[in-house]
Order: sequence, then C-alpha cells, then structure tokens
Amino acid sequence: MTLGNLLTVPQILPAMQATERWGVITELVDLLVAEKQIKTEDRDVILNALRQREETMSTGIGFGIAIPHASSDRVEKVVAAFGRSPAGIEFESLDNAPVKFVVLFVVPKDQFQTHLRTLAGIAKFLNDRAVRDRLGTAGTAEEILEIFRS
Repeated sequence: MTLGNLLTVPQILPAMQATERWGVITELVDLLVAEKQIKTEDRDVILNALRQREETMSTGIGFGIAIPHASSDRVEKVVAAFGRSPAGIEFESLDNAPVKFVVLFVVPKDQFQTHLRTLAGIAKFLNDRAVRDRLGTAGTAEEILEIFRS
C-alpha cells in the first residue's frame, strides 16, 4: 500500500494552516471528512483513536516526518491524508526536529498486517532525503501526488 495508491489531490495540503501537533491532526482528519473518506459522525471517534495513539508515543519519527495513525472500526479501507508545513511544527519527534511532512492514516480495526505494512512503507519512502527534498519544493498538490506515484 503506497501513498500514491492511498492519496488523491484533494487529500493533500501543500500548506497546512495548523501550527501545532493536535491542530495538524484535526486539520487532516477534517480534510478526510470533507472528502467523504471519514463519515462526519465518526470524526470524533477517529480523532480520539489518533490522540490515544499519539499519547502513547509521538509519531514524529525524525527527519521532519510525522505519521499519526490509528486503527478504527469506523473505516472500511485504509484512508490517508498528507500535509506539509513549510515552517515546521513541534511534534515531540524522536530527533526533536520540527515536522514538515505529515502523513495521517487510519486502518480498519481488524487489519493489523495492513497497518504495519502501510506504516513501514510510508516510513521507508519518506526516509529518502531526495524524496523529502522534492516534497519540500513541490508547488502544488498535483506535484506532490506525482512524487508519491513516481
């Protein structure tokens, strides 16, 4: 499961408005609600699942990357959103560096292997400095999606 398969142009925010961790997570969940990837009535349940996961340990993995994720019985397939913060956001990352790239995803509750494979695939892809450099300079959501698909 790659980001190129999971994302569409409307699920990408080239310049997030939020300036702190919980605001970012909420902004990306609200984007998924607006795109009908998450039902409006499930928004708070999914936000709560993401918050519980984040409070266990920050999903800021270093190199300016955060991957907030959770499993939920409120989704039937993996749903994801990507946001970029040119200024960077404090995310309590492992390396204490500000986060510029956020991939949020929610996996159906009973799909543990899918959850692990998705997380590992995203982390491996974004671990490539050349990919992060390209994502940092891409001008539009379309250009960002093309990087994920290439």
